Amino acid sequence: MVWIGVIASYLGIGCSVGLLVYWGVGLSRIIVTSRRVPTARAGDALARANPPTEPVCVVVPAHNEAHAIGDVVRSLRSQDHRAMRVVLALDRCTDATLAVATEAIGNDSRFEILQIESCPEGWAGKVHAVWTGVTRSEGARGAAYLLFIDADTELAPTCVSGAHAAMRDRSLDMLSYLSTLSHDTWYETLVQPAASLELLRQFPLMQASRDEGRRPFANGQFMMFRASSYFAIETHEAVKDELLEDLALARRIEQARMRAGVYVASGVVRCRMYESWAAFRRGWKRIYTEAARRRPAKLRRAAGRMVIPGAILPACAGIGVLGSIVMFVHRDLVLGSIALAMCTLGLLIFFGAVGLAYRLGGAPLWSVPGYPIGAILASRILKEAASDLIESRPTEWGGMKYARKSQ
Repeated sequence: MVWIGVIASYLGIGCSVGLLVYWGVGLSRIIVTSRRVPTARAGDALARANPPTEPVCVVVPAHNEAHAIGDVVRSLRSQDHRAMRVVLALDRCTDATLAVATEAIGNDSRFEILQIESCPEGWAGKVHAVWTGVTRSEGARGAAYLLFIDADTELAPTCVSGAHAAMRDRSLDMLSYLSTLSHDTWYETLVQPAASLELLRQFPLMQASRDEGRRPFANGQFMMFRASSYFAIETHEAVKDELLEDLALARRIEQARMRAGVYVASGVVRCRMYESWAAFRRGWKRIYTEAARRRPAKLRRAAGRMVIPGAILPACAGIGVLGSIVMFVHRDLVLGSIALAMCTLGLLIFFGAVGLAYRLGGAPLWSVPGYPIGAILASRILKEAASDLIESRPTEWGGMKYARKSQ
């Protein structure tokens, strides 16, 4: 029994060193991010002090979104912006999206509905829907700002005016909000925070908003452009075949040396990304695949990076705590004390970093202990994404299948 305790104690000490290094660095970065990256609430304050008046056109692409379109329409109707128009670009809908949207709009003359019957070859469906909304709608003509949001989002009444004011204040060409995601289902609670944290590890918010040396990033659920800047980067037509058009547009903004910002929504933009576990897996496979530029090796490295510090090291630290108890029972106070102190400190740093990241993203703090499970399941999605590329399985998105070759 004593040898089991010795082995467990030394295992826990070694793994706790890894926890302290990896998550200690992560904790410091999360703290800096929470202090320096603005939230959408900052824009709200600017809008209250000096309400923006330049015209904004909101374009909402939607493919079979009958379950969500009514909520986004109602949230847009509640906006306090003085000069806002809305275009709903209904992309090959075969459900009740049109009927639900029409009922929700009522007699609000600010809204316009465009029905799209087909998607040209070589275009991604959502990208074509947004581009159609911009080029065919009356509301987009003459708009000083263009806002693209997903149909499964809901905006606080001050959202559009706040984003407009934030862009005006910092002279931004593009502003994206990192949505507050729903956490109602088991996979939204366990897996979604871990999946999101890995994506933000790849695209740190601090680097996304730098003027120099930044790593371009944007969230396609909410992207506002100065209209002149959007047309200067040649609109969505320039990224027509991209399945992660937000990153592609962010890269074009960076290449044109324009100014971009990514803010934390802090509840001003809320989104339910996927309605089922199967849709969740498909959606995150697409996100990870395109974020990795379709490189299977990069996806596999990310999968390992999630599991080792996110599940294996914490589990070993927990084993070390048990080992320390065995040492105390057998009166080896030195090894027991060292193991208990190191393992406890490592676990505190781990859960502290994860908890702060969850708080920043609006995830429930009670779900923090489930992070290792979420990390394991998210890593499986990364591995599946790599396998899909290697075996030439198509990516499913918005009712279409896209052949994606590995790089």
